[in-house]
Amino acid sequence: MNNPLEYDRFYHIYNRGNNYENIFIDHNDYQYFLKLYDIYIESVADTYAWCLLKNHFHILLRIRADDEIGYLNSAHARSDELDKKWKTYFPDKAGGNYQRKPKPSEQFQHLFASYTKYFNKKYGRAGSLFTKNFHRIRIDNEKYFTNLIVYIHNNPVKHGFTEYAMDYPWSSYLTVTSTKNTKLKNEDVLNYFQDLENFKYMHQIRGLEDDDNLKGLIVE
Repeated sequence: MNNPLEYDRFYHIYNRGNNYENIFIDHNDYQYFLKLYDIYIESVADTYAWCLLKNHFHILLRIRADDEIGYLNSAHARSDELDKKWKTYFPDKAGGNYQRKPKPSEQFQHLFASYTKYFNKKYGRAGSLFTKNFHRIRIDNEKYFTNLIVYIHNNPVKHGFTEYAMDYPWSSYLTVTSTKNTKLKNEDVLNYFQDLENFKYMHQIRGLEDDDNLKGLIVE
C-alpha cells in the first residue's frame, strides 16, 4: 500500500484504468475530471503540470504545508458530492455549519470515487475504474522536476496522439504558455526553464523517454 502524501512535498501522481481500460471517452469526460480536480485537489495542492490521456494521466504537484491548507466549510460546499461527504464526516451535524481540514490522500480518493461514479453512470458500467492505489513518486531533485514537466507534456507525442506537445488540448502545456490568469503555477514553471522561449525549446528537442534522469519516474 502506498504511503500517505506528505505535506510540503513535490509528487508525480499518476494512475490508469483497470486493465488499461479507457477512463476518458469524450471531451466532456476530460472536462468533468478537471472540474472534480478543482473541487477536491486545489484546496490541498499546487499544480505544476498535468496531462490526461485516454487510459491514464500524469500530474506534477506540491502538497501544501499543513498550515497552508485551510478548513472546508460545510456551508460553502461546491458540489453535491462534497456535500454528501460532509454528512459522512459529521452525521450529527447535518445541515449545520461545521468545518474540517481536508487530508491530501483522502482528497485524491474522493476525486477518483466521484469520477468513477460519474463514468459508470454515463457508460452503464459497474465496479472500479482506476487501479486500486494511485501511484505517487516524491520528487526531491530539481533536474527530475524540470525533466518530468517536459515528459508529462510530451506524453501525447510519445503515444502518437499529436506531433507536438502544443497541439494536444488536455495538458497544461497551453496553460503554461498562456497569459491568462490560471490556478496552475505558470510563473514558477517558467522560472525553472528561465523563460518561455526556453520552455518551448526544451519541449521540442528532448526525447525524455530515453533520458536516464527519468528512470523510475515513467509509467506506461
